[in-house]
Amino acid sequence: MRNRISETLKVAMKAKDTKRVSTLRLVNAAINERDIALRGKGKDKADEEEVLDILTKMVKQREESSRMYREAGRDDLEAQELEEIEIIREFLPQQLSAEEAETAVTEIIAETGAESLRDMGKVMGLLKERYRGQLDMGVVGPLVKSKLGA
Repeated sequence: MRNRISETLKVAMKAKDTKRVSTLRLVNAAINERDIALRGKGKDKADEEEVLDILTKMVKQREESSRMYREAGRDDLEAQELEEIEIIREFLPQQLSAEEAETAVTEIIAETGAESLRDMGKVMGLLKERYRGQLDMGVVGPLVKSKLGA
């Protein structure tokens, strides 16, 4: 994934696509920052899962900023955030639809034998492991809660 990001950055630089270049540089900076933090913990660099987590977090931050700009009537800044989201999402796996997410939750609940809210952590952990980058855990959490009887 790192190579894909770097190659895309090079292409954007050659095309003089300034918005794409700045967004991809932010992505690279976030990944490098994580690499530096991990070196202190004895790990060489962020693996693919950690890079996915970084990208997912960056999308969430921009979605929140976009919402705030929309509420403040700043359409120009909202459009900028939405454009960055689209660039970052190019590197994330395809998101599951609402129906696919519900099916995944139902399957994981059945597989783990979860029966109550006490089992929610087990279900969420397995969902995050299997569907990293494909599910928004903030959206799936309430779905799991409702299926477990909350």
